[in-house]
Amino acid sequence: MTAIACLRILFNADGESQPGEVPRDKAQAVADAFLKAHWPPPRKCGAVAPLAFVLADNRVQTLDPAEMQALAAELENVLFPGRKSGQICLMTFEGDERAVLKFASLTQEELAGLIAGDGYGGAAGRVHVITAEAIHAVPSTHEEARAVKAAAASRPPPAKPAPVAKAAPPPPPPSQTGWWGVHDLIQGVFVGSAIGLRADLTDLPPEDDDKLLKRDLLCLTDAQGVLKTSPFGEIHAPFGFWNLNTPSAQDSYKSRLSRYPLDQRERLCATIYGTPREASIGMLQQMRMFLKGSFALMDLQVTDPTFPIHGLPHELLDSVTLVLTGDNDRDRLSEILKFVERKGAYAGKGVVQAVAGVGSAIELEACRAGGVARVAGPAITALLDKPIAAAEGAPVAFAHEAA
Repeated sequence: MTAIACLRILFNADGESQPGEVPRDKAQAVADAFLKAHWPPPRKCGAVAPLAFVLADNRVQTLDPAEMQALAAELENVLFPGRKSGQICLMTFEGDERAVLKFASLTQEELAGLIAGDGYGGAAGRVHVITAEAIHAVPSTHEEARAVKAAAASRPPPAKPAPVAKAAPPPPPPSQTGWWGVHDLIQGVFVGSAIGLRADLTDLPPEDDDKLLKRDLLCLTDAQGVLKTSPFGEIHAPFGFWNLNTPSAQDSYKSRLSRYPLDQRERLCATIYGTPREASIGMLQQMRMFLKGSFALMDLQVTDPTFPIHGLPHELLDSVTLVLTGDNDRDRLSEILKFVERKGAYAGKGVVQAVAGVGSAIELEACRAGGVARVAGPAITALLDKPIAAAEGAPVAFAHEAA
Protein backbone atom coordinates (compact mmCIF):
# COMPACT_ATOMS: atom_id res chain seq x y z
CA MET A 1 0.00 0.00 0.00
CA THR A 2 1.20 3.50 -0.79
CA ALA A 3 1.15 6.09 1.98
CA ILE A 4 -0.13 9.43 0.73
CA ALA A 5 -0.73 12.87 2.17
CA CYS A 6 -1.91 16.20 0.91
CA LEU A 7 -0.19 19.43 1.84
CA ARG A 8 -2.23 22.62 1.79
CA ILE A 9 -1.00 26.19 2.17
CA LEU A 10 -3.54 28.15 4.20
CA PHE A 11 -3.39 31.96 4.20
CA ASN A 12 -5.18 34.04 6.80
CA ALA A 13 -8.26 35.61 5.31
CA ASP A 14 -7.07 39.15 6.08
CA GLY A 15 -3.37 38.51 5.49
CA GLU A 16 -1.46 40.30 2.80
CA SER A 17 2.15 39.55 2.05
CA GLN A 18 4.56 41.37 4.33
CA PRO A 19 8.24 42.23 3.72
CA GLY A 20 10.22 39.00 3.69
CA GLU A 21 7.22 36.80 2.95
CA VAL A 22 6.49 35.03 -0.29
CA PRO A 23 3.66 36.73 -2.21
CA ARG A 24 0.56 34.61 -2.70
CA ASP A 25 1.03 34.48 -6.45
CA LYS A 26 4.58 33.12 -5.96
CA ALA A 27 3.82 30.62 -3.18
CA GLN A 28 2.95 27.79 -5.57
CA ALA A 29 6.30 27.87 -7.38
CA VAL A 30 8.32 28.31 -4.16
CA ALA A 31 6.54 25.41 -2.44
CA ASP A 32 6.92 23.20 -5.51
CA ALA A 33 10.69 23.76 -5.65
CA PHE A 34 10.98 23.24 -1.88
CA LEU A 35 9.06 19.95 -1.88
CA LYS A 36 10.95 18.53 -4.84
CA ALA A 37 14.19 19.22 -2.97
CA HIS A 38 12.94 17.75 0.32
CA TRP A 39 10.88 14.80 -0.97
CA PRO A 40 13.33 13.07 -3.36
CA PRO A 41 12.73 9.90 -5.44
CA PRO A 42 11.58 7.21 -5.10
CA ARG A 43 9.06 9.29 -3.23
CA LYS A 44 6.73 11.33 -5.40
CA CYS A 45 5.22 14.76 -5.03
CA GLY A 46 3.35 17.16 -7.26
CA ALA A 47 0.84 19.98 -7.40
CA VAL A 48 -2.75 18.85 -7.92
CA ALA A 49 -4.53 22.17 -7.34
CA PRO A 50 -3.62 25.76 -6.42
CA LEU A 51 -1.63 25.69 -3.17
CA ALA A 52 -2.20 21.93 -2.85
CA PHE A 53 0.40 19.18 -3.21
CA VAL A 54 0.18 15.41 -2.96
CA LEU A 55 3.08 13.54 -1.31
CA ALA A 56 3.39 9.78 -1.76
CA ASP A 57 5.75 7.02 -0.62
CA ASN A 58 5.13 3.52 -1.99
CA ARG A 59 7.64 1.96 0.41
CA VAL A 60 5.54 2.42 3.57
CA GLN A 61 1.93 2.07 4.68
CA THR A 62 1.91 5.18 6.85
CA LEU A 63 3.96 8.35 6.86
CA ASP A 64 6.03 9.32 9.88
CA PRO A 65 4.12 12.14 11.66
CA ALA A 66 7.31 13.61 13.13
CA GLU A 67 8.97 13.81 9.71
CA MET A 68 5.85 15.32 8.18
CA GLN A 69 5.64 17.90 10.96
CA ALA A 70 9.27 18.91 10.43
CA LEU A 71 8.55 19.31 6.71
CA ALA A 72 5.50 21.47 7.45
CA ALA A 73 7.40 23.64 9.92
CA GLU A 74 10.32 24.25 7.56
CA LEU A 75 8.12 25.13 4.58
CA GLU A 76 6.03 27.41 6.78
CA ASN A 77 9.20 29.23 7.81
CA VAL A 78 10.21 29.63 4.16
CA LEU A 79 6.87 31.12 3.13
CA PHE A 80 6.01 33.11 6.27
CA PRO A 81 9.29 33.98 8.08
CA GLY A 82 8.83 35.77 11.39
CA ARG A 83 5.09 36.36 11.05
CA LYS A 84 2.10 34.03 11.31
CA SER A 85 0.11 35.39 8.40
CA GLY A 86 -0.49 31.87 7.15
CA GLN A 87 0.18 28.26 7.93
CA ILE A 88 1.02 24.96 6.35
CA CYS A 89 -1.45 22.14 6.87
CA LEU A 90 -0.71 18.51 6.08
CA MET A 91 -3.54 16.00 6.13
CA THR A 92 -2.73 12.30 6.02
CA PHE A 93 -5.10 9.59 4.81
CA GLU A 94 -4.57 5.87 5.35
CA GLY A 95 -5.94 4.44 2.16
CA ASP A 96 -8.21 5.96 -0.45
CA GLU A 97 -6.34 8.10 -2.99
CA ARG A 98 -9.60 9.77 -3.99
CA ALA A 99 -9.93 11.18 -0.50
CA VAL A 100 -6.58 12.92 -0.89
CA LEU A 101 -7.60 14.46 -4.20
CA LYS A 102 -10.91 15.56 -2.67
CA PHE A 103 -9.01 17.27 0.12
CA ALA A 104 -6.80 18.96 -2.45
CA SER A 105 -9.88 20.56 -4.04
CA LEU A 106 -11.23 22.13 -0.84
CA THR A 107 -11.49 25.90 -0.71
CA GLN A 108 -9.58 27.83 1.92
CA GLU A 109 -12.84 28.26 3.89
CA GLU A 110 -13.63 24.52 3.72
CA LEU A 111 -10.10 23.73 4.78
CA ALA A 112 -10.36 26.02 7.81
CA GLY A 113 -13.65 24.31 8.77
CA LEU A 114 -12.08 20.87 8.52
CA ILE A 115 -9.19 21.94 10.72
CA ALA A 116 -11.75 23.28 13.23
CA GLY A 117 -13.33 19.80 13.47
CA ASP A 118 -16.39 20.30 11.26
CA GLY A 119 -15.50 17.57 8.75
CA TYR A 120 -15.77 17.76 4.97
CA GLY A 121 -17.91 16.30 2.20
CA GLY A 122 -15.53 13.52 1.20
CA ALA A 123 -14.87 9.86 1.88
CA ALA A 124 -14.43 8.69 5.45
CA GLY A 125 -11.02 7.68 6.68
CA ARG A 126 -8.44 8.12 9.39
CA VAL A 127 -7.43 11.76 9.21
CA HIS A 128 -4.66 13.67 10.98
CA VAL A 129 -3.97 17.35 10.66
CA ILE A 130 -0.27 18.19 10.98
CA THR A 131 0.87 21.78 11.40
CA ALA A 132 4.13 23.28 12.56
CA GLU A 133 2.72 23.42 16.10
CA ALA A 134 0.79 20.20 16.61
CA ILE A 135 -0.46 16.84 15.35
CA HIS A 136 -4.08 15.94 16.05
CA ALA A 137 -6.86 13.75 14.70
CA VAL A 138 -10.03 15.34 13.32
CA PRO A 139 -13.34 13.95 12.05
CA SER A 140 -13.13 13.25 8.34
CA THR A 141 -16.81 13.72 7.41
CA HIS A 142 -19.64 16.00 8.47
CA GLU A 143 -21.42 12.97 9.96
CA GLU A 144 -18.41 12.06 12.09
CA ALA A 145 -18.08 15.67 13.24
CA ARG A 146 -21.75 15.79 14.34
CA ALA A 147 -21.35 12.48 16.17
CA VAL A 148 -18.25 13.68 17.99
CA LYS A 149 -19.95 16.93 19.03
CA ALA A 150 -23.09 15.08 20.17
CA ALA A 151 -21.04 12.67 22.27
CA ALA A 152 -19.17 15.55 23.84
CA ALA A 153 -22.42 17.37 24.66
CA SER A 154 -23.95 14.29 26.31
CA ARG A 155 -21.08 13.73 28.68
CA PRO A 156 -21.59 15.26 32.16
CA PRO A 157 -18.96 17.82 33.08
CA PRO A 158 -16.35 16.59 35.54
CA ALA A 159 -16.78 17.70 39.13
CA LYS A 160 -13.35 19.25 39.23
CA PRO A 161 -11.46 19.56 36.00
CA ALA A 162 -7.86 18.66 36.32
CA PRO A 163 -5.46 21.26 35.00
CA VAL A 164 -4.08 20.31 31.63
CA ALA A 165 -0.44 20.97 31.06
CA LYS A 166 0.22 22.80 27.85
CA ALA A 167 2.34 20.72 25.57
CA ALA A 168 5.60 22.33 24.62
CA PRO A 169 5.85 23.08 20.90
CA PRO A 170 8.27 20.86 19.05
CA PRO A 171 11.66 22.39 18.39
CA PRO A 172 12.05 23.80 14.89
CA PRO A 173 13.95 21.58 12.47
CA PRO A 174 17.61 22.48 11.98
CA SER A 175 18.30 24.77 9.06
CA GLN A 176 19.84 23.17 6.01
CA THR A 177 22.08 26.19 5.58
CA GLY A 178 24.81 27.84 7.63
CA TRP A 179 27.30 30.70 7.34
CA TRP A 180 31.05 30.91 6.78
CA GLY A 181 32.70 34.04 8.12
CA VAL A 182 34.62 35.99 5.46
CA HIS A 183 37.82 37.48 6.93
CA ASP A 184 39.85 40.28 5.38
CA LEU A 185 43.54 39.57 6.01
CA ILE A 186 44.60 43.08 5.03
CA GLN A 187 42.21 44.88 7.38
CA GLY A 188 42.40 42.14 10.02
CA VAL A 189 38.62 41.98 10.52
CA PHE A 190 35.58 40.08 9.36
CA VAL A 191 33.81 41.80 6.48
CA GLY A 192 30.84 39.51 5.83
CA SER A 193 29.43 36.01 5.61
CA ALA A 194 28.88 33.42 2.88
CA ILE A 195 25.90 31.06 3.04
CA GLY A 196 26.55 27.35 2.54
CA LEU A 197 24.85 23.94 2.79
CA ARG A 198 25.35 21.85 5.91
CA ALA A 199 25.16 18.71 3.77
CA ASP A 200 28.44 19.72 2.12
CA LEU A 201 30.26 19.11 5.39
CA THR A 202 29.76 15.36 4.97
CA ASP A 203 28.83 14.73 1.32
CA LEU A 204 30.03 15.93 -2.07
CA PRO A 205 27.73 18.44 -3.76
CA PRO A 206 25.60 17.08 -6.63
CA GLU A 207 26.69 17.59 -10.23
CA ASP A 208 23.22 17.77 -11.80
CA ASP A 209 22.27 21.36 -12.68
CA ASP A 210 18.65 20.89 -11.55
CA LYS A 211 19.76 19.76 -8.10
CA LEU A 212 22.27 22.59 -7.89
CA LEU A 213 19.51 25.07 -8.79
CA LYS A 214 17.34 23.82 -5.93
CA ARG A 215 20.25 24.30 -3.54
CA ASP A 216 20.81 27.82 -4.84
CA LEU A 217 17.14 28.72 -4.39
CA LEU A 218 17.20 27.40 -0.82
CA CYS A 219 20.29 29.49 -0.06
CA LEU A 220 18.76 32.59 -1.68
CA THR A 221 15.61 32.18 0.42
CA ASP A 222 17.54 31.80 3.67
CA ALA A 223 19.91 34.64 2.79
CA GLN A 224 17.02 36.98 2.04
CA GLY A 225 15.50 36.07 5.40
CA VAL A 226 18.49 37.40 7.39
CA LEU A 227 19.03 40.70 5.56
CA LYS A 228 17.07 42.71 8.11
CA THR A 229 17.95 40.71 11.23
CA SER A 230 21.69 40.54 10.44
CA PRO A 231 22.58 44.05 9.24
CA PHE A 232 26.38 43.72 9.35
CA GLY A 233 28.68 43.16 6.41
CA GLU A 234 28.53 41.58 3.01
CA ILE A 235 26.22 38.65 2.32
CA HIS A 236 27.52 36.16 -0.28
CA ALA A 237 24.97 33.91 -2.03
CA PRO A 238 25.67 31.16 -4.62
CA PHE A 239 24.71 30.94 -8.29
CA GLY A 240 25.62 28.12 -10.69
CA PHE A 241 27.57 29.22 -13.77
CA TRP A 242 25.60 27.07 -16.19
CA ASN A 243 22.25 27.71 -14.53
CA LEU A 244 22.82 31.45 -14.96
CA ASN A 245 22.96 30.76 -18.69
CA THR A 246 19.82 28.58 -18.87
CA PRO A 247 16.51 30.43 -19.49
CA SER A 248 14.40 28.19 -17.25
CA ALA A 249 16.88 28.48 -14.38
CA GLN A 250 17.10 32.24 -14.93
CA ASP A 251 13.33 32.44 -14.46
CA SER A 252 13.66 30.61 -11.13
CA TYR A 253 16.42 32.97 -10.03
CA LYS A 254 14.35 35.99 -11.11
CA SER A 255 11.38 34.83 -9.03
CA ARG A 256 13.56 34.60 -5.94
CA LEU A 257 15.47 37.84 -6.55
CA SER A 258 12.25 39.78 -7.06
CA ARG A 259 11.79 39.66 -3.28
CA TYR A 260 15.23 41.07 -2.47
CA PRO A 261 15.01 44.63 -1.06
CA LEU A 262 16.80 47.25 -3.14
CA ASP A 263 18.15 49.00 -0.05
CA GLN A 264 20.32 45.91 0.67
CA ARG A 265 21.87 45.73 -2.81
CA GLU A 266 25.22 47.34 -1.93
CA ARG A 267 26.10 44.62 0.58
CA LEU A 268 25.12 41.66 -1.60
CA CYS A 269 27.69 39.60 -3.48
CA ALA A 270 26.76 36.97 -6.08
CA THR A 271 29.24 34.08 -5.90
CA ILE A 272 29.29 32.15 -9.17
CA TYR A 273 30.57 28.58 -8.83
CA GLY A 274 31.29 25.89 -11.41
CA THR A 275 33.20 28.35 -13.60
CA PRO A 276 35.12 26.71 -16.47
CA ARG A 277 38.72 27.76 -17.05
CA GLU A 278 37.95 29.33 -20.44
CA ALA A 279 34.85 31.20 -19.33
CA SER A 280 33.26 33.22 -22.13
CA ILE A 281 33.60 36.97 -21.64
CA GLY A 282 30.20 37.43 -23.24
CA MET A 283 28.59 35.00 -20.80
CA LEU A 284 30.21 36.73 -17.83
CA GLN A 285 29.01 40.12 -19.07
CA GLN A 286 25.48 38.77 -19.42
CA MET A 287 25.64 37.39 -15.86
CA ARG A 288 26.71 40.79 -14.58
CA MET A 289 23.77 42.45 -16.33
CA PHE A 290 21.37 39.80 -15.01
CA LEU A 291 22.52 40.11 -11.38
CA LYS A 292 23.29 43.80 -11.02
CA GLY A 293 19.72 44.78 -10.21
CA SER A 294 19.92 42.90 -6.88
CA PHE A 295 23.64 42.28 -6.28
CA ALA A 296 26.21 45.07 -6.37
CA LEU A 297 29.18 42.67 -6.25
CA MET A 298 30.09 39.64 -8.37
CA ASP A 299 32.59 36.98 -7.33
CA LEU A 300 33.83 34.15 -9.52
CA GLN A 301 34.67 30.87 -7.80
CA VAL A 302 37.38 28.81 -9.55
CA THR A 303 39.20 25.59 -8.77
CA ASP A 304 42.07 26.23 -11.20
CA PRO A 305 44.67 28.49 -9.52
CA THR A 306 46.00 29.45 -12.97
CA PHE A 307 42.64 30.83 -14.08
CA PRO A 308 43.43 33.29 -16.94
CA ILE A 309 42.43 36.54 -15.28
CA HIS A 310 44.59 38.46 -17.78
CA GLY A 311 42.09 37.75 -20.55
CA LEU A 312 39.12 39.42 -18.84
CA PRO A 313 38.09 43.08 -19.17
CA HIS A 314 39.07 45.48 -16.42
CA GLU A 315 36.63 45.44 -13.46
CA LEU A 316 34.23 42.93 -15.02
CA LEU A 317 34.55 41.06 -11.70
CA ASP A 318 34.94 42.34 -8.16
CA SER A 319 36.75 39.25 -6.89
CA VAL A 320 37.91 35.75 -7.79
CA THR A 321 37.81 33.05 -5.11
CA LEU A 322 40.02 29.98 -5.35
CA VAL A 323 38.23 26.99 -3.79
CA LEU A 324 40.86 24.58 -2.48
CA THR A 325 40.34 21.00 -3.72
CA GLY A 326 43.64 19.20 -3.01
CA ASP A 327 43.50 15.90 -1.11
CA ASN A 328 46.53 16.69 1.07
CA ASP A 329 48.45 19.66 2.53
CA ARG A 330 51.06 19.60 -0.20
CA ASP A 331 48.54 19.83 -3.03
CA ARG A 332 46.51 22.54 -1.31
CA LEU A 333 49.57 24.66 -0.58
CA SER A 334 50.63 24.26 -4.20
CA GLU A 335 47.25 25.59 -5.31
CA ILE A 336 47.64 28.65 -3.06
CA LEU A 337 51.16 29.38 -4.30
CA LYS A 338 50.13 29.17 -7.97
CA PHE A 339 47.23 31.48 -7.25
CA VAL A 340 49.30 34.16 -5.48
CA GLU A 341 51.95 34.07 -8.22
CA ARG A 342 49.37 35.91 -10.34
CA LYS A 343 48.80 38.65 -7.80
CA GLY A 344 50.06 41.34 -10.18
CA ALA A 345 47.62 40.33 -12.92
CA TYR A 346 44.69 40.48 -10.48
CA ALA A 347 45.77 43.89 -9.19
CA GLY A 348 46.02 45.16 -12.75
CA LYS A 349 42.42 44.14 -13.41
CA GLY A 350 41.14 45.63 -10.15
CA VAL A 351 40.05 42.18 -8.95
CA VAL A 352 40.37 41.01 -5.31
CA GLN A 353 41.92 37.59 -4.65
CA ALA A 354 40.18 35.32 -2.11
CA VAL A 355 40.59 31.69 -1.01
CA ALA A 356 37.76 29.48 0.30
CA GLY A 357 37.98 26.14 2.09
CA VAL A 358 41.02 27.18 4.14
CA GLY A 359 41.34 24.30 6.57
CA SER A 360 44.58 24.71 8.53
CA ALA A 361 46.94 27.26 10.06
CA ILE A 362 49.54 26.44 7.40
CA GLU A 363 47.12 27.19 4.58
CA LEU A 364 46.03 30.39 6.28
CA GLU A 365 49.63 31.52 6.72
CA ALA A 366 50.34 30.80 3.04
CA CYS A 367 47.38 33.00 2.09
CA ARG A 368 48.56 35.81 4.38
CA ALA A 369 52.16 35.63 3.18
CA GLY A 370 51.06 35.59 -0.46
CA GLY A 371 48.93 38.72 -0.11
CA VAL A 372 45.50 37.07 -0.47
CA ALA A 373 42.94 39.65 0.57
CA ARG A 374 40.13 37.46 1.88
CA VAL A 375 39.78 33.95 3.31
CA ALA A 376 36.98 31.66 4.48
CA GLY A 377 36.79 28.07 5.67
CA PRO A 378 37.08 25.85 8.77
CA ALA A 379 40.35 27.52 9.83
CA ILE A 380 38.52 30.86 10.00
CA THR A 381 35.14 29.90 11.47
CA ALA A 382 32.99 26.84 11.84
CA LEU A 383 29.77 26.77 9.83
CA LEU A 384 27.73 29.24 11.89
CA ASP A 385 23.99 29.37 12.54
CA LYS A 386 23.92 33.11 11.82
CA PRO A 387 26.01 35.56 9.81
CA ILE A 388 28.97 37.30 11.47
CA ALA A 389 27.63 40.16 13.59
CA ALA A 390 30.56 42.60 13.73
CA ALA A 391 33.89 43.58 12.16
CA GLU A 392 36.03 41.98 14.84
CA GLY A 393 37.71 38.74 15.85
CA ALA A 394 40.78 36.94 14.56
CA PRO A 395 40.72 33.77 12.47
CA VAL A 396 40.62 30.63 14.61
CA ALA A 397 43.97 29.39 13.30
CA PHE A 398 45.68 32.62 14.35
CA ALA A 399 44.10 32.35 17.80
CA HIS A 400 45.41 28.78 18.15
CA GLU A 401 48.92 29.85 17.18
CA ALA A 402 48.86 32.67 19.75
CA ALA A 403 47.81 30.22 22.43
